[in-house]
Amino acid sequence: MIQTRFETEGCQTFLPEVPEAVHNRLNDAYLQLINRSGAGNDFLGWLDLPEAAGSNEIEDVKRVAVRLKELSQVVVVIGIGGSYLGARAIIEALQPHFSDLNPSPSAPTVLFAGNNISEDYLSDLQNILDKKEYSLIVISKSGTTTEPAIAFRILKQHCENKYGKEEAKKRIVAITDRQRGALKQLATQEGYDTFVIPDNVGGRYSVLTPVGLLPIAVAGYDIDALLEGAHRMHELLLADKTLQGNPAMHYALIRNLLYCNGKRVELMVAYEPRLYYLIEWYKQLFGESEGKENRGIFPAGCIFSTDLHSLGQYVQEGQRMLFETVISVEKSHHTLPIPFDEQDTDGLNYLQKKSITEVNHAAETGTRAAHIAGGVPNLRIVIPEINEKTLGELVFFFEFSCAIGGYLLKINPFDQPGVEAYKKNMFRLLGKK
Repeated sequence: MIQTRFETEGCQTFLPEVPEAVHNRLNDAYLQLINRSGAGNDFLGWLDLPEAAGSNEIEDVKRVAVRLKELSQVVVVIGIGGSYLGARAIIEALQPHFSDLNPSPSAPTVLFAGNNISEDYLSDLQNILDKKEYSLIVISKSGTTTEPAIAFRILKQHCENKYGKEEAKKRIVAITDRQRGALKQLATQEGYDTFVIPDNVGGRYSVLTPVGLLPIAVAGYDIDALLEGAHRMHELLLADKTLQGNPAMHYALIRNLLYCNGKRVELMVAYEPRLYYLIEWYKQLFGESEGKENRGIFPAGCIFSTDLHSLGQYVQEGQRMLFETVISVEKSHHTLPIPFDEQDTDGLNYLQKKSITEVNHAAETGTRAAHIAGGVPNLRIVIPEINEKTLGELVFFFEFSCAIGGYLLKINPFDQPGVEAYKKNMFRLLGKK
């Protein structure tokens, strides 16, 4: 049974009644996706990934994860964009806050590299790895993407210097192309354990491949439950083609209608800070998929109530070009009542015996009402709690919605031609031939 719900609030004021032609466009977009007849249809392998549970590859992922956990206090995941954001989103949503200060005895700490070009970051990371038993997971289809290639060159050398070349081979796992590319060539030459990034799955859709599943399993989380959640959402979205019964179609349509009515920025909001990197993953998924041919909604993100104290004024009274989508979590993992204080100098005794979650929900409800009254339409994605199954549902829900949204915009949601422009300038400035 699907636990994720999609709701709209405050949209009727901004949207006319949906004409039949728009419904027809939505149905066409949906059929292009499920019939695999639309632009970029050679990158639709992600549609089949929820069915992978129990496959030989998933069992191999679990086996290698067990070995890395036995060898390591720290596992460094080297990748950028879709090669790391999905894994980081799931891991940081599931792990306890302050896990670096109180690491799990049963799973290594997962750190990330290759997602920036900071010399200080890599230097500080090496200082940590000098003191820890560690392994590396390097993720790149080509093996030549600048940021992860630099990080891997440096950390591979560090690993070999620390452990010796033969031992280092046991501690390095490559996730790369099936047949070609610099990383594939090196992995074959050195004898690393290797997993494949499928040819028909783009990076930002790769969370449910070994790209995401291996780091998540290494961190100690249940990848079968993650895939089960994605499978449940997959079944619903392919079985129910009605607007009210298919949350991904509904979300894609409302986003498109708001966009056509001048709402060009989507502010993805969560009231749980552990969802910060899920929002970062959403930003890449929708930004790379929709932002082309001078079209598309700009994806932004906030953690409330934190960012209400910095951006709340703008959301309430700034330019009316944005709408909000709130990821609402019904239950927390812990209950922490607010205590009574005899002096009540802070005036909070009226909250005694209420939990922090009750206060957080009141902040969410009150904020949504204020923003709707201020001219900001609100969408709401509700999950009962944060766990592997609900995160699996969310991942597939967003991927499916994003694909339909791209077809509604009449663009290819699976390419990203614009990301090469900055690289050409950088290579020229560095003197690459």
